[in-house]
Amino acid sequence: MKKILLVDDNEQDRMLYRRYLTRSLGYESLELHEATSGEEAIRQYRAIRPDCVLLDYNLPDTTGLEVLVGFKQFFPVETLCVIMITGGGSEMLAVRALNEGALDYLVKQHFDRDLLVKTVTHAIEKNEWRQYQARYHAELQGVNQQLRDSLAELTAIRQELARKNAQLENAHTQEKAHNKELDTINQRLARTNADLDNFVYAASHDLRQPVHNLRGLFDELRRTATFHDPEEAEVLRLVDESLRALVTTITDLAHVVQVEQLPGEQLAETVDLADLTADILQTLRPQMVAVEADIQSDFAELPELEYVRSNLRTVLLNLLTNAIKYRHPDRAPLVRVRSRLLDGQPVLEVQDNGLGINMERHGAELFQLFRRFHPQAGEGTGVGLFLVNRLVQSASGHIEVESQEDVGTTFRVFLKS
Repeated sequence: MKKILLVDDNEQDRMLYRRYLTRSLGYESLELHEATSGEEAIRQYRAIRPDCVLLDYNLPDTTGLEVLVGFKQFFPVETLCVIMITGGGSEMLAVRALNEGALDYLVKQHFDRDLLVKTVTHAIEKNEWRQYQARYHAELQGVNQQLRDSLAELTAIRQELARKNAQLENAHTQEKAHNKELDTINQRLARTNADLDNFVYAASHDLRQPVHNLRGLFDELRRTATFHDPEEAEVLRLVDESLRALVTTITDLAHVVQVEQLPGEQLAETVDLADLTADILQTLRPQMVAVEADIQSDFAELPELEYVRSNLRTVLLNLLTNAIKYRHPDRAPLVRVRSRLLDGQPVLEVQDNGLGINMERHGAELFQLFRRFHPQAGEGTGVGLFLVNRLVQSASGHIEVESQEDVGTTFRVFLKS
C-alpha cells in the first residue's frame, strides 16, 4: 500500500486529487493523508514518511519551495518523492522546484486524471528505483571497502611474509656458516684427540719398559742392600708405593687408548648379565674377601641384553672396583647390582654404601681424567670413571649419578641396546 500526502489549502483541489487517484489506483492500494499548511505538511511527512507528496506551491503560511527545503532538513534529498503543483505555468518556478529536489511539476487546470496518475506512478517508481540504486551503490561501496581492506591486509601479510622469509634466509645462511665453523672445529678437535691419544699411547708404551727396569733395579736393591736406619726403610716403602702408582697409571692410560683405538665398530652380542657378573666377581674375589664385601645382584627384570661384551665388562668391573675401593671405614661394603628397563631403555644400576661424593662440589668433574675425590681411601689414578663414561657415551648412552656423603652412591648406566 502506497502512502500519499496531499498538501493544499484548497479543499476542492484535495478532493479532486483524491478522486482521480482512488478511481485509477483503488482505495485498497492507497493510504491518503492531507495537510493544509506548510508546517502541518512537514510534521506529517516526518510522522508517516509518505511514498509521494503532491505539494501546492501557494500555501497560507509559506511556499511549496520552502516546504521542500524543510523536508530536506530532516531527510536526504535523494529519498524525497515530491510533485510540485502550482496555479501558474512559470517555467522558472518549475526549474527551481526541480533543482530543490522535486521529481516533477504540474500546473493546475492543465492536467487530467490520467496525467496525474501517470505522473504520481512515475514519480513513485523513479524514487523507488533511485532508492534501490542508492542501496545497491551503498552495498557496492561496502563490498569495495571490504575488498580494499582485504587487499591492504593481504599486502601487509605479504610484506610480513617477505620480512619473515628474509629473516629465515638470513638465519639459514648464518646457520650454514655456523655449521661449517662447527665442522671445522670438530675436525680440529678430532685431529687433536687423535694426536693426544697417539701421544698418550706412545708415552705409556715408551715409558713402560724404563719403569719395569726401574722396578727391577729397585727390587734388586732392596734384596741385596742392608739398611740399618728406620728412616731409610720408610723411604724405601714410599719409593715402592710411588713405583706401584706409576706402573698403574701407565697401564690404565694404555688401556684407555687401546679401547679408543679398537679398529672399526665392535660387534654387539647377547650378554648374560649373571654370567658376566660372576666372571667379574671371580676377578675381584681377593679384594672382596679382604674387606668382607657383600655384592648382591638382581637381573630378573632384564637378564640379558645386546651389547659389546668386553665394553660392558670394563664398565661393570670399574664400578664394582670403585664400590670396594671407596668403602666406608665404619661398615662392610654392601653393593647391589641390578638391571631393568626404563622407558624401553636398558639400565644397569650399581648402588653402594660407601663414602659417597659431594655432588654439588664435584659433580661437574666426576668423569674427568685423573680426578680423585677420596685420595685417602687407597690407591687410584682417576682413570676408571673417565674410561667408563667414554665407553658408555661412545655407544650413545649416558650415566646418571646420585650420591650423598657418608651414605653411598648410585650409578645408573643407561645403555643403548
